[in-house]
Amino acid sequence: MPHLENVVLCRESQVSTLQSLFGERHHFSFPSIFIYGHTASGKTYVIQTLLKTLECFGFRFQLPHVFVNCVECFTLRLLLEQILNKLNHLSSSEDGCSAEITCETFNDFVRLFKQVTAAENLKDQTVYIVLDKAEYLRDMEANLLPGFLRLQELADRNVTVLFLSEIVWEKFRPNTGCFEPFVLYFPDYSIGNLQKILSHYHPPEYSADFYAAYINILLGVFYTVCRDLKELRHLAVLNFPKYCEPVVKGEASERDTRKLWRNIEPHLKKAMQTVYLREVSSSQWEKLQKDDTDPGQLKGLSAHTHVELPYYSKFILIAAYLASYNPARTDKRFFLKHHGKIKKTNFLKKHEKTSNHLLGPKPFPLDRLLAILYSIVDSRVAPTANIFSQNGIHAITSLVTLQLLTLVGHDDQLDGPKYKCTVSLDFIRAIARWSVWLCRPGWSTVVRSWLTATSASQVQAVLLLQPPMWLGSQAHTTIPG
Repeated sequence: MPHLENVVLCRESQVSTLQSLFGERHHFSFPSIFIYGHTASGKTYVIQTLLKTLECFGFRFQLPHVFVNCVECFTLRLLLEQILNKLNHLSSSEDGCSAEITCETFNDFVRLFKQVTAAENLKDQTVYIVLDKAEYLRDMEANLLPGFLRLQELADRNVTVLFLSEIVWEKFRPNTGCFEPFVLYFPDYSIGNLQKILSHYHPPEYSADFYAAYINILLGVFYTVCRDLKELRHLAVLNFPKYCEPVVKGEASERDTRKLWRNIEPHLKKAMQTVYLREVSSSQWEKLQKDDTDPGQLKGLSAHTHVELPYYSKFILIAAYLASYNPARTDKRFFLKHHGKIKKTNFLKKHEKTSNHLLGPKPFPLDRLLAILYSIVDSRVAPTANIFSQNGIHAITSLVTLQLLTLVGHDDQLDGPKYKCTVSLDFIRAIARWSVWLCRPGWSTVVRSWLTATSASQVQAVLLLQPPMWLGSQAHTTIPG
């Protein structure tokens, strides 16, 4: 239908299937329909649009329906009462008054449902009950899901129950068996679909081609890390004023793509660090973009991260970050003074040209973590002193509990457990800046330059402080002058 095609984009097959299942208002529909797909794949939007603007023989009308979110109605009583009260409001809308209905069990729900749907305006048409976030039904009573699947049979009414979920039907099916619903899958939007949807709602003061070019740049940056339509739409609205700023000032035309890209690139890098986080509001983000400070410097919560940790726990966390983002073969080069000659051609391989930040943290064994730790601690430390016991608390276990480190292996493995560092470079910067590195004069400038190079290209090992004396002549002894 032309109207729905303009409102619901890139979901033509799903809309056609649902329209054939719904039929006309007085026809009996399928008893239950199970719709699943990842988040932001258009499930809720398509169902709400269809139920509110369904067309038949050239007339547009709204189907009687009840929409309930299972996250809000987290108990059986809340869920059943919400459905009945909304239906009662529909049936008594002409009278303008309705009493609240209380319901304790599903048997009472079936009895009360018959009474509510016996109203004149609901008698000869299909009633639709939409249960969003239906995966939460699995945590409720065992008879609830089979009862909703057979509600049309139990109540002897023309009713269809729609389940909207992010997980597959096989995770719902009870072991005792149940009535099988009609299953409909909503696939993820492709990059072409996202381009079409985001470009459809362009600002009226700019041409469609200009906004489509902006969306193409936005998707080229964010599509690898974010495919959520809601988040991409938020990012598009947030960064578009900065993209068209040269056009507004008269410094570039709408076709000067290269100059527009140079203007928006540093701000997209900032937005990349806060995808999904919502660290600041839209108005605060606009103020930050107007500042003339370094565009690569984040000014959200991540820039002010400060966690009170014991002295050696901070060093352990820094050593874990170095172990996670540096290949193991570079430890000898960075932390030993007499490491020998290393050919540059053999050291940098093709796959290492990609930033290790994009590849994510790598697991490392405990002995490698301790070796890096002993080479960066500022004072003489015995191999067992104050590392595993701080006030009776295991330091590494505490970091795992705080989710700053992740245990990859198991404690009972023969080769020992493996860990990953889960914190960001900004987090390590904050700990090093306020807690560790500034304790030695002259290191702040050197460390800042190292971290800048680390975040801009391939992650380099950071030589933090003077190595301990017990490593002897094998330790790297370079000190900034």
